[in-house]
Amino acid sequence: MPSDRLESGVRRFDADYLERTREGMWADSRDALADLELDAAERVLDVGCGSGELTRVLREEVAGEVIGVDADADLLTEVPQPTVLGDATRLPFADDAVDLVVCQALLINLPDPAAALSEFARVASDRVAVIEPDNSAVTVESTVDAEATLARRARELYLDGVETDVTLGANAADLFPDAGMSVVSTRRYEQELTTAPPYSEAALAAAKRKATGAGLADRADVLGDTTNEESFDRLRQSWRAMGRDVIEQMGTGEYERTETVPFFVTVGRVADS
Repeated sequence: MPSDRLESGVRRFDADYLERTREGMWADSRDALADLELDAAERVLDVGCGSGELTRVLREEVAGEVIGVDADADLLTEVPQPTVLGDATRLPFADDAVDLVVCQALLINLPDPAAALSEFARVASDRVAVIEPDNSAVTVESTVDAEATLARRARELYLDGVETDVTLGANAADLFPDAGMSVVSTRRYEQELTTAPPYSEAALAAAKRKATGAGLADRADVLGDTTNEESFDRLRQSWRAMGRDVIEQMGTGEYERTETVPFFVTVGRVADS
């Protein structure tokens, strides 16, 4: 989870978190990326590339060059070259420098997503694509009865307290006209994060974090602004009890959990392209 902010104001994430939350994305189907016309692109920017999960997908689909761009130098060490250190609102590229600019789960973490989108339109000669989730529509199914309810409660508190629009999702298209672009399409893609036996080391670690309340502690800076200490303590106690139930079910191989995150792939065409 984010621990601080970069100079640009964007929330900062570590590589482990980014890899965990993007696990399996685009593994089964890339139909939602069809309108990016990746097979025709010669030069692509992946802005806010993080540890490079989407960059790797783009490089599998694009015959030309895919450049990873991020404001966090530490994360860029995880991404094979070419990479560039840069702020999404002040990209170090000339006008029309690339065919396509892409970002994934970036605008939801920016204080001014419209400014970034205008910068993308400046740098792109043809298309801009943003792949953004609606975090208000995330669903959890679990064999532990309390988990779905507690996850929804924690998510509601988080959404109330977070400073950026982490629900942007399908509404990202509304920002395109002011950035000088026409919307080509918006497609929905559902990422499913599944936990089932045999359990991975990451799944076992996640269960331990639930049992200790560490997962909630990561978001206490946000949750603490939106609920009183007594309410938060009750939530934390219930969360820990739920975590213990998760560990118990893992011990017998019964535990299964599916989290579904809806992403919206919005593609825009730059004016006069």
